[in-house]
Amino acid sequence: MSGNRESQLAPFAVAYDDVIATSRIHEEPPHPYRNPFQRDRDRVLHARAFRRLAGKTQVFTRRYSDHLRSRLTHTLEVTQIARTLAAVLNLNEDLVETLALVHDIGHPPFGHAGERVLDDQLMQFSLGFDHNLHALRIVEHFEQRYAAFRGLNLTLAVREGIIKHSRDYKLAEHPELTEYFLDQQPPLEAQLIDLADEIAYLTADLDDGIESGLVNLGDALAHLPTLAASYAEMQHEHPAAWSRLLLNETIKRWLNALVDDLVATTRRNIAAAGVATLTDVRRQPARLIAFSPDMEAMRRRTKQYLSQALYNNPELETEKQHAILVIGSLFQHWVAHPETLPRHQRELAEASGVPRAVADYIAGMTDDYILRAYLDVTGTAGMS
Repeated sequence: MSGNRESQLAPFAVAYDDVIATSRIHEEPPHPYRNPFQRDRDRVLHARAFRRLAGKTQVFTRRYSDHLRSRLTHTLEVTQIARTLAAVLNLNEDLVETLALVHDIGHPPFGHAGERVLDDQLMQFSLGFDHNLHALRIVEHFEQRYAAFRGLNLTLAVREGIIKHSRDYKLAEHPELTEYFLDQQPPLEAQLIDLADEIAYLTADLDDGIESGLVNLGDALAHLPTLAASYAEMQHEHPAAWSRLLLNETIKRWLNALVDDLVATTRRNIAAAGVATLTDVRRQPARLIAFSPDMEAMRRRTKQYLSQALYNNPELETEKQHAILVIGSLFQHWVAHPETLPRHQRELAEASGVPRAVADYIAGMTDDYILRAYLDVTGTAGMS
């Protein structure tokens, strides 16, 4: 069923026939020509929550340009990078692809600003919002496509990766996650997603920031010496090229350098730790997928620059304040008047409480949908 994929896997990768990794909450017969992780990938691709990513902000709302990344296009870029890394490292490509496709499915509208305001609103009720935990609820409960069970019935390996790809959770704080080996490291396939995500958004956000006009190319080159050196090389190689094309070539070279460094560093880490099995991976004191110290320093410098020049740019502050207004107002309205929620959300509120049900409802909305909801509730537009 998995063909050549199985024979090419490293001994420390998640195997296609791993009984624990491929287990599901509800037993299902095997598929005649798709392995378990391919089935999971296809279930994610066909999920309504995945389609809604097309209408959710990554960094920029549509008023800037239709060329800039959405949450969906960012997800597809992460998937491409992650699959490449998995192939080079002989990891389980189908599992990696699934984890990349699902990694942002729990994000609310309006990007990270939306996540922060939902978390702030829930804190009033001693609750919180975490997009990984919300993603797990989506795939286990909210998606309804099958007559035999709720959710997508994904494999344990995928559900574990949803939870653990980007952070560690303590069992004492999250006893509901006991089945996800919280006292152990995640498989390399899950570890890979976090840094593939970093590579994708650092390069893309710089690209989109300059495209939008919010980040000045000269300023970026002045603050990022490694980027400036690559840009100078491109100018030397293509002296007649348009600056936009030189930037494209520079960012491509930078992305390749990040990937190359990650592969080389990870291989060294695996060899130094004497890792030979998946059990060895899980028992490590730290994650093995990593950048070298020099590249990690460059990554941090780039992230700090983007935070100052782009993420906290005054031009985007107005949109953040609109997000706070829209999400905060709707949350407070529906918590105070749960009878105005759609029937399905009222049913969920009976099981999980009104604040959680309202937060889950809002988190599933696209940017456009929540603005229409705000107009319906308040009679005023939230954003242009």
